[in-house]
Amino acid sequence: MKQIAVSKKSEVEEGLVRHLVLNSLRLFKSKFSSEYGDLVICCDDRKYWRRDFFPYYKANRKKDRAASDLDWHMIFDTLNTVKQELKDNFKWKVIQVEGAEADDIIGTLCHKHGHLGIVNGTAEPILILSSDKDFCQLQKYANVEQYSPIQKQFVRVNNPERYTKEHILKGDRGDGIPNFLSPDDTFINNQRQRPLKNVKLQEWAIQAPEDFCSEKMMRGYKRNQTLVDLDFIPNELQDNIIKEFEEYEIPDGDLLNYFIKNKLKNLMEHINEF
Repeated sequence: MKQIAVSKKSEVEEGLVRHLVLNSLRLFKSKFSSEYGDLVICCDDRKYWRRDFFPYYKANRKKDRAASDLDWHMIFDTLNTVKQELKDNFKWKVIQVEGAEADDIIGTLCHKHGHLGIVNGTAEPILILSSDKDFCQLQKYANVEQYSPIQKQFVRVNNPERYTKEHILKGDRGDGIPNFLSPDDTFINNQRQRPLKNVKLQEWAIQAPEDFCSEKMMRGYKRNQTLVDLDFIPNELQDNIIKEFEEYEIPDGDLLNYFIKNKLKNLMEHINEF
């Protein structure tokens, strides 16, 4: 995406994408590994459970890609190639699980290794490297932090539980999730959402939904809660994610030959930083 934004070309140069991905990961490792440990690369699967639950989930993204001049097949093929190279050659866990998005993997690992109370020196610190504010809810764990690579700063919220509640009420336009007062197909049919006044939002954010929801409102609330609250990742999927993470086998990759084969001359002098 970075390459496309700069070049404004419809074609993706595989070599440049490979360099950008590897160099970004190298910089993250150099900056954060001494405090937060090894990188874990969390990947979206091709299909995900939220679309089975809610058919309109991220539906406009497919429509936007169809209207774009970019060759999305080439883009995804290139990213999949680089992802497989990471799995085959690098000593990092690259986790992809059938039916899961990267959010599910990150959320599940935080649920497994996060601490809700005050932590002592034995709690392993976890850093989420993402600019996506959906992960702010995971700051309820005392040993979880988030860093935005775009803003180059830590992302922090004072009240993760309230943040999550407001997210449920407001929905997420980028993911095709309308506010909890609006019908499922609001965005796909280019309709306006039912107004959600800020006064009401602030009032409802500190109440249990049973105290203010009608039957119709509760349906919208539970829809959004399932889609945006990472506590609602299906248990079976969480089990599969933990199994994949704990049983992952690090490859005996030959980085030198890999760098030579892919003509990564600019990164060769930094090979020990991977």
